[in-house]
Amino acid sequence: MASRAVQDQLKIKFRLADGSDIGPKLFPMATSVTALKESVLAELPKGNDDGPKTTKDVKLICSGRILKNHQTVADCQSRLCGVPGGATTMHVIIRPAFARGMDFF
Repeated sequence: MASRAVQDQLKIKFRLADGSDIGPKLFPMATSVTALKESVLAELPKGNDDGPKTTKDVKLICSGRILKNHQTVADCQSRLCGVPGGATTMHVIIRPAFARGMDFF
């Protein structure tokens, strides 16, 4: 039964622009991309006034695709993530503070 619970989860690490990582952590397959972004926001270093304020300031990229907020972890799962003990890497892009009012992001 425990192996089934692990199969219903995906180990994800989040790679930041500076090369550092958040995680890896296990997320249920039903977890939304919005919830993943909230997890990233909670783990980012505090004290940076120019840091992201909301999930709209964060983009996640996996397997070369920008993930949409309505997608789930199951939707994002790559065919390559079946490596035992391996983690899926999602790249984190933070909207620069000067661009927060612009729609191009």
